[in-house]
Amino acid sequence: MQHPVKLVFLCALASVALFGRESLAGRIAHTDPAKYRHAPSVHKGAGSLDFMSLLGSDSLNTNLFFLHRGVIQPKSGIGHHFHNQCEEMFVIFDGEAEFTIDGRTSLLKGPAGALCRMGHSHAIYNPTDKPVQWMNINVSNVKGKYDAFDLGDSRAGVALDAVPVFMTMRLDKALLRPVDSGLGIRRRALSPDVFGTNWSWVDHIVVKPGARSGKERHEGVEEVYYVMNGQGIARINDESCPIRQGDAIPVAFNEVHSFDNNASADLEFLVIGIARSRFVLDTVPVP
Repeated sequence: MQHPVKLVFLCALASVALFGRESLAGRIAHTDPAKYRHAPSVHKGAGSLDFMSLLGSDSLNTNLFFLHRGVIQPKSGIGHHFHNQCEEMFVIFDGEAEFTIDGRTSLLKGPAGALCRMGHSHAIYNPTDKPVQWMNINVSNVKGKYDAFDLGDSRAGVALDAVPVFMTMRLDKALLRPVDSGLGIRRRALSPDVFGTNWSWVDHIVVKPGARSGKERHEGVEEVYYVMNGQGIARINDESCPIRQGDAIPVAFNEVHSFDNNASADLEFLVIGIARSRFVLDTVPVP
């Protein structure tokens, strides 16, 4: 039986169809290493991964295919492969890893990530003796459509370019700047023009201790807020729920959302935005 959802805006009907069955607490995904599954030789890569799926293709109305969170073990990685119907981004939160895009490889130090556009190839390899905290974000060109073509190449021991010849992002808090709308300090790490699908942005946001981000909603964009560090309160429409490091909070079309930091350390987010239609973007501040 579906729980009633307060219709804050009439055009929120699309999000109600998806989320009306669950409370906010029920749809927030929690990273739990005890639930990681062991996966040897992912896309014919070296060694093994341990990971779980936080969100899947039914988590948003838009074309998110999955959000995976896990650990790349030492001397392990994801082998070189293509996606012709998806865009994907590997993110590392600590340590360092060798990222490959289109057969060119560079070492990135976490927290950082690299985008692989649709129709290009990519891989990741952890050459160190320590596990690396890792995330994989996949957005499909057609909702629910996934593809992969493996190249049988682990990318272990390859020559490195000192400067990457592909698109990267650095999740460095020193790069963040205050914004006038009271949304904390933030930076658009990747903008809409770098994507080939309806994937629209990756933002890096910090809400300082004792502060609340300004309320906002999006008519044409859905988001996932992933808590990189800290803890606080998520407020979506008329619901609120505690959040902590490792949580992924999906936000549907027209949902009014804000976040409180009720702790003594920064509340830090990685934010993924996916549009209903490519380049049709909006942000509506809410009083």
